[in-house]
Amino acid sequence: MSHSPGSEELIESNSVGQVDPANRHGRVRDLFTLWFSTNIAPLPIVTGAMSIQVFDLSLVWAICAIVVGHMIGGIVLGLASAQGPQLGLPQMLQSRGQFGRYGALLVVVIAAILYVGFFISNCVLAGKSIHTMVPAMPLEGAILTGACAATLIGILGYNFIHTLNRLGTWVMGFGLLGGFVFLFINGLPEGFASRGGFNIAGWLAMASLGAIWQMSFAPYTSDYSRYLPEDVGIWKPFIATYSGAVLGTSLCFIFGTLVALTVAPDADIMGAVKGATGEFGPVLMVLFILSIISHNALNLYGAVLALITSVQTFAADWTPSRRARVVLSGVLLIACCAVAVTAPADFIAKFMKLILAMMIVLVPWATLNLMDFYIVQRMRYHVPSLFAQDGGIYGRYNPNAVTAYLIGIIVQLPFISTPIYTGPVVAYLDGADLSWLVCIIVTAPLYWLLARRDTPYRRQQISTLSRWASAN
Repeated sequence: MSHSPGSEELIESNSVGQVDPANRHGRVRDLFTLWFSTNIAPLPIVTGAMSIQVFDLSLVWAICAIVVGHMIGGIVLGLASAQGPQLGLPQMLQSRGQFGRYGALLVVVIAAILYVGFFISNCVLAGKSIHTMVPAMPLEGAILTGACAATLIGILGYNFIHTLNRLGTWVMGFGLLGGFVFLFINGLPEGFASRGGFNIAGWLAMASLGAIWQMSFAPYTSDYSRYLPEDVGIWKPFIATYSGAVLGTSLCFIFGTLVALTVAPDADIMGAVKGATGEFGPVLMVLFILSIISHNALNLYGAVLALITSVQTFAADWTPSRRARVVLSGVLLIACCAVAVTAPADFIAKFMKLILAMMIVLVPWATLNLMDFYIVQRMRYHVPSLFAQDGGIYGRYNPNAVTAYLIGIIVQLPFISTPIYTGPVVAYLDGADLSWLVCIIVTAPLYWLLARRDTPYRRQQISTLSRWASAN
């Protein structure tokens, strides 16, 4: 960025380039507000309600599963966030340090597809919500309104996103608190705490949902910490991200659990939220619309950075600027709105099924990314190599990472439980999906064993190149 430290531009000028140390700015606590505010939204409320509606857990066991799951998954999110200040790079681009220049492309493209899908889904969700609140506005117009607002936030970029979520933490935090208060005032049904019970499959399934929820953010986590000064270290950004994400999402999951106790098992949860919170319901619905739009800006921002990274893979001499990011944002807006206004009624449901299936390729990537950064490379990378046409010291492909990654996908297959595919072991777990846990247990040590032969040579290369750069 071309501004003095601590100053803020209206429109972010950087895209996927490394943030120069002289241009680092911001506060670590902004990571708390970003991830806390982002996760106070309708989708985690609906997901939390599954603990009652689908898994038939009691309130106590549901809360236990929710908290445990998010605390475990939040570790991945926090560690990914702490990478940002150390390298000053977007999450997807620094994957070249693990997989090589072209080896990283598969995951980058998958991440871009996911972001675009999330953006379209949230455009539809925001549009329907706006149309419900303002029936006079046509659904197509409501979708376009929500999409344009999210795109504007994404174009303004890093600084504005953080500023918006600092405000959002107070607004959405008090909004959710009001939801809890009015939920209890309007009266939870008698014996609500004793409904349901404990079953190991349901508990594991709910805990897994919490863990997977946190891990799903890993492909773009350091995008929002890369401007922080490197001297903030690892611990501070980890704690800020971890506490914000785990607290915000857990509270929403628990709120959804409580709402589910007030209605029939097959009831619409967001409709139940509006009814169960009485006169505060309409206010909460408006806040959720704003939350959807704000969160959707992150999806657009991540999609643009991932797509630019994909193109830059084949155009090493290209230095993408602010103009490229703005133009690509506009192109995505037009394309995604065209899909959103013609999307079938069950588009969101179908896309969420795809998301659950896609986690099979994201979990091994996150595992390898963190293992390489913290254990194998010990946080030392030669950044110029990440932009080199031939991949520099990381090459075009890293066979160790690609091998471990593919094995990480394969070992999940017997344990995965999604609407698209269910593995044979799942039947013995009463439907619980533990594929993510199996993947981590197998992939992490496997990659360490494969990479340890090359690690000393790689570190020597980095030291030599660093000394040469300092001398020149």
